[in-house]
Amino acid sequence: MMKSGLVTGIGAVCVSAALAGACRSGDQAAPSVSGGRVTLKPPVGRELREVSLPDVSQMEASVRTQVLERAASVRSAIDSAGARPSELAFAYGELGKLLMAAEQVEAAESCYLNAAVLAPEDRRWPYYLGHLYRIRGPLPKSAAAFERALQLQPNDVATIVWLGEVYLAQGRAEEADSTFAKALTIEAGSVPAHFGAGRAALERKDYARAAKHLEQALAASPHATAAHYPLAMAYRGLRDLTKAEAHLRQRGDIQIHPADPLMRDLDELLQSPKAYDMRGGRALETGDFAGAADYFRKGLALEPGNASLRLRLGTALFQMGDAGGALEQFEQVVQTSPQYARGHYSLAVLLAASGRRQEAIDRFRAAVKYEPWYVQARVGLAGSLRESGRLGEALAEYEAARRMNPSSAGAALGYAMTLVRLERYQEARDILTEAMALNPADPVFPHSLARLLAAAPDSRIRDGRRALALVEGLLKSQQTLELGEALAMSLAELGQYEQAVTVQRDVIAAAGKAGLDHVARLMGDNLELYQRREPCRTPWRNGEMP
Repeated sequence: MMKSGLVTGIGAVCVSAALAGACRSGDQAAPSVSGGRVTLKPPVGRELREVSLPDVSQMEASVRTQVLERAASVRSAIDSAGARPSELAFAYGELGKLLMAAEQVEAAESCYLNAAVLAPEDRRWPYYLGHLYRIRGPLPKSAAAFERALQLQPNDVATIVWLGEVYLAQGRAEEADSTFAKALTIEAGSVPAHFGAGRAALERKDYARAAKHLEQALAASPHATAAHYPLAMAYRGLRDLTKAEAHLRQRGDIQIHPADPLMRDLDELLQSPKAYDMRGGRALETGDFAGAADYFRKGLALEPGNASLRLRLGTALFQMGDAGGALEQFEQVVQTSPQYARGHYSLAVLLAASGRRQEAIDRFRAAVKYEPWYVQARVGLAGSLRESGRLGEALAEYEAARRMNPSSAGAALGYAMTLVRLERYQEARDILTEAMALNPADPVFPHSLARLLAAAPDSRIRDGRRALALVEGLLKSQQTLELGEALAMSLAELGQYEQAVTVQRDVIAAAGKAGLDHVARLMGDNLELYQRREPCRTPWRNGEMP
């Protein structure tokens, strides 16, 4: 006996097709069922592939409905004696798009191949095949499909860029280089083409050209953190290690893709909570917070009780500056899903930011209760306890977080700062030194260590020369008010008061120009110390500790 869900699914194909005169009893082309799958046999006399659909009973209800409707359209086109090849191609292609969006690539491939046979001059079907093979492989098939699509529309920049990407993935750097160059002759400002051209030049060890293209890509698309790593490698090839290190610290996974109406059409097909969650996530990554919120709302319309979607909607609203809307969403999450630790954590972060510390502590504790190994929540709890002056409790939570994840930068920094508040300066120094070795790309540790070495009240740990070396190393890649003040602290510790006064004055002037008059006034206290030829013995003023 078949499962009821599958019976319902197959019945839906027949009911939908019956409306178009299909699903006739005894028809040679009627769907067949094998192993829980619906199979669409091609028309007799055409050299087309059979399309075996996935088990629709395992799909989300909204996606199942979409797949069955499009399968019925294919069935109807197959059964229609007067259907033109282009009509059948369209039906196959549209089903293929939906299946590809649902990550059912084998069935999608069969649909695209059939569509390409039936409509050989329609560039959509080889184009989608190019993407399908780019994602699943093999890459030679992807390149061939994109090349065919390009023959049909030679000046389409998206196709050219994707072909270049496939060439790069195959190690065909010279062909990729010329392909991206072609894209730039058509659209000189194409950010994806510059991104590709830079990486192709890098593969060919043309570091100067690689850096030029990648810098152009980043300038136009600063959110694209994936450009930082190849740019760092280009600068390393140019022996500019300072810039290389700066870009290495900023590397990430946000890619640069071409404006691609065909793929956007495919991405927008699925109407399910999961699909809207994925689209919203991509929008969040690129900084399109309003678009992300729209996707999450559409997902919630289909599944109002989805805690993850509601949580991400709150995140998008917060990024848009709507703290009240975010708070409302987070509160609803914890009300409807009280054991959802991520909901408690997000609400706690918002409460802490608005100064509601005890409420934040309660929510952080709830997050830790329901997910004891949630290190981020434990670090947040420790931070709120530290800000509330409950230093012993904070230290215990930081210690627990470090046991769970010894490489946690947040736990290490918070632990060290709590030790400083407790005047356990030697232990704080050791923690910062250890964390600096574990997190060599994070400037907060050498900066914090430099301040401690330059200005700690405990003479046993002060080391002005080491502090100065740390600050000078950081100043090679960044210049900030905080680093300038740390430089002045280090110079004063070494007895170089005239230089310390000059640096501190410069920092105060910069703060004033930036409109930070309150900060500038506070910095005046250290200036007076240096003018009296006295060192600083306060690494951080109240409220300034990281």
